[in-house]
Amino acid sequence: MRQDIHPEYHKVSAVCVCGGVIETGSILPEIRLDICSNCHPFYTGTQKIVDTEGRVEKFKKRFANAGAKSSKKGKAASEQQ
Repeated sequence: MRQDIHPEYHKVSAVCVCGGVIETGSILPEIRLDICSNCHPFYTGTQKIVDTEGRVEKFKKRFANAGAKSSKKGKAASEQQ
C-alpha cells in the first residue's frame, strides 16, 4: 500500500442553520448544514418550506395567473353558446 496518499481524517462538528450540532468525522475542516434531523419535516412532522430563491412565490404567482386566464376563457366560451 502506498504511503501518504490518504487524506487526513478529522473529528468535526456539523452545524445546522437551526442550531443543531452533530459530531462526526470528515476530511473537511468544518461542515455547515441547511437542514438536519432536528428540523427536517419528515422527522418533526411539521411542514417547513426551505425556499432560498423565492421559487415558491414565483410558482404561486404563476399558478394564480394561469387560473385567472383559464376561468376567463371558460366564461367567454359559455357566453358564446
